[in-house]
Amino acid sequence: MTEQGRIDLRPATTDDAERIAALFTDEGYPAGPSDIVSRLERFASPFSQVVVADAGGEVVGFIAFHALPRFEHDDRIVRILALVVDPGVRARGVGHRLMEEAERAARELGAAFIEVTAGHHRPEARHLYDTLGYDGSVTSYLRKRV
Repeated sequence: MTEQGRIDLRPATTDDAERIAALFTDEGYPAGPSDIVSRLERFASPFSQVVVADAGGEVVGFIAFHALPRFEHDDRIVRILALVVDPGVRARGVGHRLMEEAERAARELGAAFIEVTAGHHRPEARHLYDTLGYDGSVTSYLRKRV
């Protein structure tokens, strides 16, 4: 990639809240900048991270993940909570790079697995996870609204 087309990964800051909110809202999860600032504050932990893909000062994607301790083993599971890439830069490897960063952090945190949820209504996301080696047959996921 040329210097002009360079995309850097870095931790999200409150200065990124407006752009993260716009990306998240465009993806169907309405949020305002103040919502994102609050969520970034909740993620201020060694076990939670929000990483942005920065293209010359413009956030073009982000990933949020959290490492959960497992009770049955002495390790963790990293859960991808959000991954959004601007449609204008999709197919340029941004999603791959963000997922690779989550995997790197997972290894550093001693995680055994990474889990991600991809709705059937998002085939492009499922394709990304398939190409990265995620096993789509592990679907023992139940939930109840409280």
